[in-house]
Amino acid sequence: MATQTNQQIFSGGFAKVLEEQWQVDVRLKAGVDNDDDSAISVHKLILASRSEVFKKMLESDEVKTLAEQVETVTLSEMKKEELETFVEFMYSDGTMLSPKAKQHVRSLYLAADKYEIPHLRDLCRNEMISSLDISNALDFLELAQIPFDNGLNEAAFSYVKKNISTIASSEVFKLFVASNPNLAWEIMKASVSKTSNSYFKACRNCGSDCFYC
Repeated sequence: MATQTNQQIFSGGFAKVLEEQWQVDVRLKAGVDNDDDSAISVHKLILASRSEVFKKMLESDEVKTLAEQVETVTLSEMKKEELETFVEFMYSDGTMLSPKAKQHVRSLYLAADKYEIPHLRDLCRNEMISSLDISNALDFLELAQIPFDNGLNEAAFSYVKKNISTIASSEVFKLFVASNPNLAWEIMKASVSKTSNSYFKACRNCGSDCFYC
């Protein structure tokens, strides 16, 4: 096993106490899974330091009355593996998303918004923008609307517009149109405008944009 540098030991300190389960005092449970094995024992102090939402949640009267026992907080929107990835990030140095986190970038993005963790949201946004492709562009565009994320919206919208000839023929696009009619209209309007402009070019005779030459 490679020897860690002092900096690595320092930056990995939170992850170490999580692994050792040292003085854990609250449990997080995935809401999508109903078995007790999905619960992860963590530290209130870490959660509160990363998220104002968790801080307020853990300060509530309900939690205070259960101070003598380990409280379980259920994150209703998460599956077990998503919760594990979320906790791992909360205990990391936060410099980047792990390969595992990138696999769950969508759920982490939503969690970052819900629990007010702007840095995690920024990392997830950057990852989604860099990984835009035919299979996920519509999903990311829809995701950018709730709540509105200008950076992700612009990147996804531009990608969809650029590749509309391929995307529009997919079953996914039909479902997208049904659930997002106004957004679909904006995409088609922008795409038609782009296509129309491509027919015009500077005329050798008149020097202006001309459809006939």
